Amino acid sequence: MPYDVAIIGAGPAGLSAALMLGRCRRQVIVFDSDRPRNAASRALHGFLTRDGIAPRELRTLAREEVSRYPSVELTNETVVAATRTGQGFRVTTKEGRKVDSAILLLATGREDTVPAKPGFAENYGRRVFHCPYCDGWEHRDEALVVFGHGTEAVGMAQDLLTWSRDVTLCTDGAPTTEPERAELARCGVALNEAAVAGLAAPPDQSSAWLHFSNGESRPVGAIFFVSDCRQQSALATELGCKLDEQGAVRCTGHAATEVPGLYVAGNVRGGLHFAVTAAAEGVEAAVAINNALAERR
Repeated sequence: MPYDVAIIGAGPAGLSAALMLGRCRRQVIVFDSDRPRNAASRALHGFLTRDGIAPRELRTLAREEVSRYPSVELTNETVVAATRTGQGFRVTTKEGRKVDSAILLLATGREDTVPAKPGFAENYGRRVFHCPYCDGWEHRDEALVVFGHGTEAVGMAQDLLTWSRDVTLCTDGAPTTEPERAELARCGVALNEAAVAGLAAPPDQSSAWLHFSNGESRPVGAIFFVSDCRQQSALATELGCKLDEQGAVRCTGHAATEVPGLYVAGNVRGGLHFAVTAAAEGVEAAVAINNALAERR
C-alpha cells in the first residue's frame, strides 16, 4: 500500500489526526476540498489558546504544523468516490487521481441548512447563527430570536436565556402546542407565530430588523436557527455505514465504524459539534488507527 492512511477532510478533526499519525511515522495523505462548515464564520470560539481566531487562520496554522512531518502529504483535491479493495481502500479524486490506502478516515463534516428567507444567507456568520455556544457571548443582552418550531426550537430558546433575557421564538407560521406555549411562558420567552418575510441589516451591521408577512417588524441583535445538519459527504453510507436518528455515522468504539478499516472523526460522528471536540476526536481516531496498523504486523 502506498499509504497507511488516507484522510478525507482537512478541518480540525482531519488535520489533528494527520498530526498524530505523522508523529507515529505513518504514511498519510490528507485530501482537502476546502469546504469547511464554518466558512461563513468570522471567528472560532471555545478553542483554548485560540479563542476568537478566524477559522481560516486556524486551518493555515494547522496545515503548517502538519507539513513538518515528512510522512504526511497534504493535497488540495476533492474525493468523489471511495471503494473497498482486497487490502484496504481506493479513493478517486475529482481530478482523476486514484490513491490506495490500508485504512480510510472520514473527517468530511456536516453542513447547515440556512433558512431560505431573504437576508438570512447574506448575514450568516454575522447576524444569523446556528450555535449559541459559538456566538451567544458576542450578542449577550441583545434581542435574540430563535427561528424554528417544535421541541428543539423551544429548547434552543431556553438555552439562549443564558445570554439574554430578551428571547423570542419565531415559528414562521408553524403552530405551537399548548405544552410548548406553557413552557415558553414559564421561562419568559416571547412567542411570534407569524410568517417571517426576511431580515434587513445594513452593510455596517449597525442595526437589524426582522420583518414579518403581516407587516410587523422588530429589531433583532441575532437570529439562531434550527434546521437540518446534513452529512457533507455521502461516502460513509456508500461504503456501508449506518446513520443514527441524528444523522451521525454509527461507531463501534473509538472512531471505528462497522466497516472494517473505516474510521470517522469530527462532525461526521454524533456528540458535540465544536472545533475543539473535533480536534480531540481526530486524536482519538489516530490512536485507534495506529493500534490497528500495529496489529497487522
